[in-house]
This record gives sequence, C-alpha cells and structure tokens, in this order.
Amino acid sequence: MSRASWHEYFMQIAQDVSTRATCDRLKVGAVIVKDNRILTTGYNGSLPGTPHCDEVGHLLKDGHCVRTIHAEANAVLQAARFGIRLEGSTCYCTFKPCLSCLKLLLGAGVAKIIYREVYGNQKSYFGEAETLAGLNPLQSLTEALAEEAAKG
Repeated sequence: MSRASWHEYFMQIAQDVSTRATCDRLKVGAVIVKDNRILTTGYNGSLPGTPHCDEVGHLLKDGHCVRTIHAEANAVLQAARFGIRLEGSTCYCTFKPCLSCLKLLLGAGVAKIIYREVYGNQKSYFGEAETLAGLNPLQSLTEALAEEAAKG
C-alpha cells in the first residue's frame, strides 16, 4: 500500500470532518492547512445552540437550506474565534465552495482551494467571478494530484 500524498491526506481528513455535519441533505467538510499543518476544520451545521436540520428539518429558500452555516465558513469562523491567521493557506473541501464561501475564503487570506466534487445545483457564475477578480484559486483534487505528479 502506497503512502497518501498530502492532497489525498488532507482531502480524507475533510471527508472525515464531514461526518460531523448536521445537515442531512449534503454533508460537507473543510480543512484549512498551511505548510502541511492543519490550522482549522469546519463542517456544515446550524449555529451553536440552535436546532439542527437532522433534528427539526430544513429551512429552504431557493432550493438551499438557510438553517446551516457552510463548512468553509465554519472553518473560517473557527480561525477567527481562536486568532488563527489564514494568509497563504490552502482549503480542502469535499465539495466546490459556493460563491459566498469562495469570497469568504479569499477574503480571509486563503490562497488556494482544492475540492473533490461539484455540487449539482451550482451556477455557472463561478468562472465569471474568478475572472472578474483576476484569481484562479480553485482546483479539483484530480488537477492538484496531476500537478503534484508532474513536479515529480
């Protein structure tokens, strides 16, 4: 059995973190790392002390549950809460972040975002938003692994 690459390792941890999610529509995990060290993690769930989707059901608006905080946002909130700087870090997400989370991650200083899957109802404005901002922070896990292999 071969040793997991750093990308595979952190994505597996993001998958493990997603098992704590309290929204049963889609369980998402995020891990923010820098220099191959975990800074913070997050999963999608309700505000602390409030009812969870898996307990009381979903509060949907335009097909999205508004009861939950997204995994990426929770990871950034944990960093803010404990005074952890995210400049130059990488976020590993089990699903491609929504536009709001993308902006939040970039605004917090995350330099790169690696995701495993694309959520089915994401709109095509991702490419436009990245182009307008002059950024290209998103990379699929497959692309990241190929880039790593090419470097040797």
